[in-house]
Amino acid sequence: MSRTLQPVAQNSQRPDVMKGGGMRFSVGYQLPGEDDDALVEIVADYLDHITEVYFPWADQPSGRAPLSTSHGYTDWTAQERLEADLRAFREMGIRLDLLFNANCYGGAAISRRLANQVRSVIDHLGEVVGGVDVVTTTSPFVAHTIKSHYPDIEVRASVNMRLGTVIAMQQMADLFDSYHVQRDYNRDLDHLAELKSWADSAGKRLVMLANSGCLAFCAGQSFHDNMVAHECEIDAATNVTDWIPHTCWRLMRDPTNWPMLLQSTWVRPEDLHYYESLFDVVKLATRMHARPRMVVDAYARGVYRGNLLDLLEPGLGLALAPHLLDNQRFPADWFERTSRCDRRCHTCNYCAEVLEQVTVTVG
Repeated sequence: MSRTLQPVAQNSQRPDVMKGGGMRFSVGYQLPGEDDDALVEIVADYLDHITEVYFPWADQPSGRAPLSTSHGYTDWTAQERLEADLRAFREMGIRLDLLFNANCYGGAAISRRLANQVRSVIDHLGEVVGGVDVVTTTSPFVAHTIKSHYPDIEVRASVNMRLGTVIAMQQMADLFDSYHVQRDYNRDLDHLAELKSWADSAGKRLVMLANSGCLAFCAGQSFHDNMVAHECEIDAATNVTDWIPHTCWRLMRDPTNWPMLLQSTWVRPEDLHYYESLFDVVKLATRMHARPRMVVDAYARGVYRGNLLDLLEPGLGLALAPHLLDNQRFPADWFERTSRCDRRCHTCNYCAEVLEQVTVTVG
């Protein structure tokens, strides 16, 4: 763990070869800062590899922070800029995926008010950008609303619903056309094949989230997702400051917990081709990522040279600094071992051993 590594900058030009055959990506929208790449430019440069852009609507609660307001300060140009970018995506032939994926809608959860909000956003987008192709939601009620009023829109179950079994998908089959697979099963290829077999027989589609930085079967996910849904209220409250509410950040303060990072749900760009027969759309988490071009480039090329944690959202690189995980140092048997194991991590030392191999120190 003492060797130094200088991360290699990723090529920002459009790649010539994509690993993963017909597999294409769904990427998350973010409003660019003054010095950031606009997502429109990134999508244009990787157009052969991207099929969808997913996005929230202005200040609607979702699975991430609100798009246009932070700590009470609203960017009043955000909606206009979003709409212009959506029109540009539409002109490129990109499918548009609207998010209503907050984990909690409070007392409005089954209200006419929420149904009307959903319909008003979809109707408005129909007028200004030519409509949306997909709505991704955590809410069976929102799914019902879309199914009732917009039968041509694909309704997709959010990854935050944690639908990871055939029976769970069957229970929601009347409401959803496609499902983000529960990310905790990303490395169980036999289980994914079983889900794929059912989905094909039921006329459904499956989508995988490839670069989540969340811990596998995170015990704090429901708590965290609810905090995100109520972020504006939390920002306005007087909160306790001597406790870390995010389970992953709290655990990473103790290096003995670092093997959990390797036991997580992410799939390296080099291993994505193993999923060709299972998914034709792979979601990349880029809505809050500081370097979305780097993420898209790595997965489009099927190779990444640098700190693995920098590819993930959320990223936990700062929690390990000055150490990092050199993506090129993973052993040749990494995918075979982790995609065929019995998931009894508490009885196994493999990830701890690999952690020693891939961890290097910068400086």
